[in-house]
Amino acid sequence: MEKSIRDISRRRFLEKAGVLAGGLGLAGLSMLVPGCGPGREKPPNILLLVADDAGWHDVGYHGSEIKTPHIDALAKTGLELDQFYVYPTCSPSRASLLTGRYASRFGIAGPIDMRSRQTLPKDVITLPEMLRRRGYNTAITGKWHLGLRPESGPRQFGFDYSYGFLHGQIDQYTHKYKNGDLSWHRNGAFIEEEGHATDLITREAVAFIKEKRDKSRPFFLYVPFSVPHYPLQEEEKWLKPYTHIKNKSRRLFAASMSHMDDSVGRLIRTLEEEKLRENTLVIFLSDNGAQEKWAATFEYEGRHGPYDRLGDNRPLRDWKKSLYEGGIRVPAVMNWPGRLKPGKIEDMLSVTDIMPTVAALVGKKKRQGQTADGVNVWPLLAFGERPGDRELYLRTASQMMLRRGDWKLIYNGNAPEEGSDELYNLRQDPTEKENLAGKYPERVRELKKALQRELARDRASVSGGGGQ
Repeated sequence: MEKSIRDISRRRFLEKAGVLAGGLGLAGLSMLVPGCGPGREKPPNILLLVADDAGWHDVGYHGSEIKTPHIDALAKTGLELDQFYVYPTCSPSRASLLTGRYASRFGIAGPIDMRSRQTLPKDVITLPEMLRRRGYNTAITGKWHLGLRPESGPRQFGFDYSYGFLHGQIDQYTHKYKNGDLSWHRNGAFIEEEGHATDLITREAVAFIKEKRDKSRPFFLYVPFSVPHYPLQEEEKWLKPYTHIKNKSRRLFAASMSHMDDSVGRLIRTLEEEKLRENTLVIFLSDNGAQEKWAATFEYEGRHGPYDRLGDNRPLRDWKKSLYEGGIRVPAVMNWPGRLKPGKIEDMLSVTDIMPTVAALVGKKKRQGQTADGVNVWPLLAFGERPGDRELYLRTASQMMLRRGDWKLIYNGNAPEEGSDELYNLRQDPTEKENLAGKYPERVRELKKALQRELARDRASVSGGGGQ
């Protein structure tokens, strides 16, 4: 079934482009999709922006009290991805984003920490590595969290230039990890700098666009911000617009979102000033749903927190770390002037779709032996060609989930033989209030069979090294 859907989608895509109908031919296809066919266009630059812990109701275009005019403008003039899914924590989302594969294929089920010391497999082909092989200049300014030491940092996985921090969280001014470890680096060498992490990450990204990049090549710039993840530290100018928010923690969270949004605006202006905007695909997303609250134990020597109210996932259920919608369905936008018409995509999309979609845009053909869990969704984004019902599989240390069409099975347990089932119809019940597992046992069995299949693939991939 999956293969037939992809075949139909591909045929419709080619028909839409005029290849099968004989209207445009391969040269016409190259006008619609950069990097494809003879006489190809200049490949697009790609700016990938990732917020850390921004919830569904933490952006202005979803009705938040937080002001995010620059993110809102990207949504208004681009494609709002209304059902975009990630993992409920940061490292798995980033692993999937940069590989097109489910993070559980690598054994990454939660945030990488000092105890696990996990990394991506050395032989995995990442998005930046794929683009570098296609002639791109690649850079990251911001959070890595896919290896906590320089020897497992961005430079080992396809980035020509790297700057930011290796760990999952930092003090915004000292730039050290919660236990005091060094994390701030440039090209893998630890450095000390003054300034708020949001400002430094943005400054470096602007400098890359204006000065540091090889201007003879297209670029891929990955900007994963450190906010609004705790610890929250913001100047008065960012707090001042939110005096009406009485809760101090929520006010700090709102300030950090506005600070990040201002950085998004600076980066878009930089593209415009450098006359790069028309040929740059901008992607914005959050790495997971918002966290409800946080109370420090040993972290940062007690200098930060507690925060009794952070993000807002309303009307979705639950928080970061959970496979309910609030933990995994996030704000996401794709914007490319003249190439993507403004609108809203309501089909289910996944963070795993980013790599195969970008690969198709730059003309990368899949080689035998390569694997991907995501799919190329450009036909949907550019031409509105719906691919039909898809499956989405996610796994954490304590939950598993499989969605097929409107049906979503959550399994509470770390093995399909021991635990409890929950079944929801997201079209009828997007806030997951009514567990239908008892009413539709056959549907549960059907989805659990698919869940077991994916779990077996996880185990085979991990035992085989997880690379590609």
